[in-house]
Amino acid sequence: MALVTPEDPNNSPISPGEDSDSMLSHPEPEPEPAPGLHGMPVRWYDADRTEPYTKIEPFQETMDTSVEFFFRPLTLTALALALSTLAYVATTQGVLEEGRDKRRIGVYASTVSFLLFSMIQFRDGPFIRPHPSFWRIVLGINLLYELALVFLLFQDIDSARKLLTYIDPNLGRALPEKSYGENCSFTAQNIINALDIFCVAHALGWFGKALILRDYWFCWILSIAFEFAEYSLQHQLLNFQECWWDHWILDVLICNWLGTYLGMKTCQYFEVKHYEWRGIRQTRGLRSKAKRAMQQFSPHDFTAFKWAGSTDFLHYITVVVLLAVFLAAELNPFYLKSLLWMEPDHPIIIGRLAGIFLCGLPAVRELYQYINDPRKAIRMGQHTWLLLATICTELLAIRKWSRGMFTDPFPFYVKLGWTIGGTVLTAYPIVCFGIPTARKYIRRQQKRNGKRKAD
Repeated sequence: MALVTPEDPNNSPISPGEDSDSMLSHPEPEPEPAPGLHGMPVRWYDADRTEPYTKIEPFQETMDTSVEFFFRPLTLTALALALSTLAYVATTQGVLEEGRDKRRIGVYASTVSFLLFSMIQFRDGPFIRPHPSFWRIVLGINLLYELALVFLLFQDIDSARKLLTYIDPNLGRALPEKSYGENCSFTAQNIINALDIFCVAHALGWFGKALILRDYWFCWILSIAFEFAEYSLQHQLLNFQECWWDHWILDVLICNWLGTYLGMKTCQYFEVKHYEWRGIRQTRGLRSKAKRAMQQFSPHDFTAFKWAGSTDFLHYITVVVLLAVFLAAELNPFYLKSLLWMEPDHPIIIGRLAGIFLCGLPAVRELYQYINDPRKAIRMGQHTWLLLATICTELLAIRKWSRGMFTDPFPFYVKLGWTIGGTVLTAYPIVCFGIPTARKYIRRQQKRNGKRKAD
């Protein structure tokens, strides 16, 4: 008889050898594993936290290491360089001459120092291209903007306007509001006259929204909802007073559709693209190395979003809330530039739009992970949390500063339209999720009562 020993790698301790008759004997039952984690009950903080953005580590082994040099932690080197630069700027007489505005340089130095700390010490987000530190800087910029909003929230509108003059002395002057609904004749000349740089901005904006949301239907619903929002608020801001063909032809059917189409085509390209990453050292030839370096600015992988708002109540609420947050993020800059007296093309407005786009990319990705994979993403991501706080703070500031300015009441048709929309949004989950759940609950109770009577 061939004895089975633990040293035999091809057999387990209870498996028979070729000549063994242990098949005739019943193996001893294995002891049941202890419940929980190492015999202890599983608690909420024992969940799997292996996602990059739920672990407080500067670099992950699973990250993109095809460019080895850029994934080496150089925190002390960065600190030494930063302190050397700070000492040079702060102590050189040629930089801080008498009579110069030292406050501005101090603010710049504080901002750069904070962003350096963000780049080195903040948690990683869901993206690793072009580098995790880039998205940490984006998070740091979002945090700085949120802190500035919190500070401005405690100022009155006149003080807020005066503070902005320290950034740009040309601010602080009242600007006339422009209306786009004066001549609404549907003629070729009027359509040509309506084509301006803002049409390109519309298309670029919806290209970015498509990259963020990655869903055709979501983009179309958001596009139509924004036009209805403009109709609802045109009695407050003249910018929203547009001709019907400007709303539905130029905006929705041309600019918004073109941007959404190109954005979704880009998403489809990244979705079906075959990703095979090699390091620069393993790439031969100068052209191949340059191509590999450019690929560092493309996604490492790509996840297609399926929001599935009609599958259950959680996904439905997520879609509705995300739609409301996007509408608020779209409407806020119109009110802010009107209240703070800024031109639409002012660098602060453009920077705010670009910042929201960059912050929205990882924020929506984290939200999608949080909703669809709760076992790994046990808490809402930092980008999502901070971006939601930023948009809500903007709303609070607009609410505070606009008191007594928009005195015209909402027209009756606006109230009627939003009442109908709110009723539909409330009735849909009741009919689709509430009533079926109640029926299942009643059936289970009836079965239980029937079993009790039978017993």
